[in-house]
Amino acid sequence: MIEIGRLPNERAAQALVDYLKGENVDCKVIPSEQGVIIAVVHDHNSLKATMEFQQFVLNPHDDKYLQASWDNSDTRLKMDYGAPSLQLLTQFISGAGPLTLAVFFICTLVFAGFNLGFANPIYEYLSFFGAVPGSDLSQFWRIFTPTLLHFSALHIIFNLLWWWYLGGKIENKLGVAPLFILLLVAGTVPNLVQYYVSGPNFGGLSGVVYAVVGYTWIMGVKRPELGIGLPPAYIGFMLLWLVFGFTDLFGLSIANCANVGGLVVGLLQGFIDSKRRV
Repeated sequence: MIEIGRLPNERAAQALVDYLKGENVDCKVIPSEQGVIIAVVHDHNSLKATMEFQQFVLNPHDDKYLQASWDNSDTRLKMDYGAPSLQLLTQFISGAGPLTLAVFFICTLVFAGFNLGFANPIYEYLSFFGAVPGSDLSQFWRIFTPTLLHFSALHIIFNLLWWWYLGGKIENKLGVAPLFILLLVAGTVPNLVQYYVSGPNFGGLSGVVYAVVGYTWIMGVKRPELGIGLPPAYIGFMLLWLVFGFTDLFGLSIANCANVGGLVVGLLQGFIDSKRRV
């Protein structure tokens, strides 16, 4: 079998498959992590099927596809769309990779523990060097773990939504390696900057979030064919939010230096990866 294309849902794919069946082209609909794959059973039909797929994408509501569904569909075929809650969960999981989801759930668990009476021991173990008595350089994890700490609902919701959306795009499109590098570098270097500017009492994934913002911004401009670009309106919003952080307009305690440091990390890695990725 030869893949001729992918569509976001099984119902649309079946309409095309029914039409091709009427053209004596046998195809299969194969579930995938995101949508479905349409594959031609016999290789010699691949060119014809590919051309029809391209026409279908341009005009999926053409009457000929609707008619084909009436004429050629298998009445025994059942479309299982699932419960809405299950669909939402599936979309959440398929929209991100293992690393994106792991960081999402770790931050959520840490925040839950913070609000269930374990704030002191969690902060004592995860905060930056010097934030609590007895913390020293031998506790090497402290250079990164403040990234996992969040101190308000708005703080964690903002960070995790952007992390899931952008981190998931990077991991699904480019693999785990570039996202892991962003997480590691933007989760450590900006923390050092923030410490030297304002001291050890800070936390949050914001530096990493701004790193993935910067990365997707540059990759979207330099390598748009990779499909991880960010709309200009989103970029504008994030930069405006960054500026607001320095004004204290909303009365929030924001690790501004970590955010700027993260943005710089993402921009630099984006420039590097845009030059070397195929």
